[in-house]
Amino acid sequence: MFVDGREEVIEWDKEVKQLAKRLMRLLSEGLGLSRNRLLQMSCIERRLMVGQYYPHCPEPNKTVGITAHTDLETLTILLQDQCGGLQVNCHGKWIDVKPVHGALVISIGDTLQMICNDEYKSGEHRVFANCLSEPRVSVAVFFDPGISGIEYGPLPELVSQEKPALYQQVKFSDVLNKGLDTGLEGEGKYTINYFRL
Repeated sequence: MFVDGREEVIEWDKEVKQLAKRLMRLLSEGLGLSRNRLLQMSCIERRLMVGQYYPHCPEPNKTVGITAHTDLETLTILLQDQCGGLQVNCHGKWIDVKPVHGALVISIGDTLQMICNDEYKSGEHRVFANCLSEPRVSVAVFFDPGISGIEYGPLPELVSQEKPALYQQVKFSDVLNKGLDTGLEGEGKYTINYFRL
């Protein structure tokens, strides 16, 4: 029997968009900025929803699901199933992100790290190949700037003599193109480091 999930996807898109706006307001306040500062920059105007399917892998020790990387975008909201497999790098040690029913995984992307001048850091993560008998499924929504001509970089309010700007002002399209050039080759934060001053 075929199940049409279009209505659910439309509803999820609406809800995740509202959640992203709330998160950006909280992140703005956490930086000591006005509540809507990050929203006014149009840095989450565009979004891409990606469904990821990891079938059973008979030899998971010989492959990787997704290699270590950081997300290029501003913000990522991930809905994962109960199978697990996601890991984050915490001070050089890989930690499992255990699925919690009803919970979402929120990840800062490279673009937001540049905008906030390293006050928030993008998280390096990877996904193991699925060794379980059932498939692993996750849905990620990547938020990025919607206006291609705008340059993003450290906000003037977060730059001082004591804390100078750490990144160039760049268009998101430049970040995206550099990320596509380097790919997911275990380079970690190579893309963001390319724009570091």
